Amino acid sequence: MEPIRKHEGLVYPLNRANIDTDQIIPKQFLKRIERTGFGQFLFYNWRFHDDGTPRENFSLNDPKYDDASIIVAGENFGCGSSREHAPWAIQDYGFKVVIAPSYADIFYNNCVKNGILAIKLDEEKVEKLISKAESESYRLTVDLEKQVIFDNEGFEQSFEVPSYHKEMLINGWDEIAVTLTHQDKIQQYELSF
Repeated sequence: MEPIRKHEGLVYPLNRANIDTDQIIPKQFLKRIERTGFGQFLFYNWRFHDDGTPRENFSLNDPKYDDASIIVAGENFGCGSSREHAPWAIQDYGFKVVIAPSYADIFYNNCVKNGILAIKLDEEKVEKLISKAESESYRLTVDLEKQVIFDNEGFEQSFEVPSYHKEMLINGWDEIAVTLTHQDKIQQYELSF
């Protein structure tokens, strides 16, 4: 996985709560066996009409968000079924950070396991960020090492992240890579038999 230490990017505001994993990546696109290629189906039912043409009224289709890499959304993001395809689709589309007041636990953990930084901020701060990103081309910097989010207009907010998750994301480790950091001890144990 790609390490995340400090990320500066364009914010995409998704002013909705209770976005479930079937809305993030609909079930009909779960037939692939690799982790790539899901980005084209991200928010598919919101982004496209039944005939596959883009919906003009869905904000992610607005060219001003073409290079967005940070999603700011409402509470309970990633609720619903526990499909790991949801963070795969988010990441494959180009998003590296998701900011919301709350997440479904399984979705949150799947984000960490797949190299996406999911940040919890209180609802008032999230609403402020969404409002800024809806009204202008808005960029944020997320510093995972210092655990702070800031812009160039004076906004600054610290955030919490479990130290284990922080270490995984900063180093670009999945759980197998974490296990391999103990390879010497594993080999010693194996040789003891």
